[in-house]
Amino acid sequence: MIWQKAAIYGAAIFVVGIAAEPSPALAQTFTTYRCADGTSFIVGFYPYDDRAHVQIDGRAVTLKKRLAFSGRRYSGGGVSLVVTRTGMLLRHVRRPLTACEL
Repeated sequence: MIWQKAAIYGAAIFVVGIAAEPSPALAQTFTTYRCADGTSFIVGFYPYDDRAHVQIDGRAVTLKKRLAFSGRRYSGGGVSLVVTRTGMLLRHVRRPLTACEL
């Protein structure tokens, strides 16, 4: 009987502990970039998701992570994004590759 009460209290403490942790949605990072060709976009990265979430030209695009030899590369929906140590490179809707910075 005592071990049953201990198990119930332990489960209750576990549930309360989970509820007290910050939600993953609070840990996202959104950054606005401006590109050399005049394009600006917002990109968001979530710690639990390996995709990039981009807001560009008034529409939201989710980019899948792709194989890259250096840096990180994402693409999808006509948008390609390359993250390097020095900044980002963007190509979208048949426009040439352009450098972007904060």
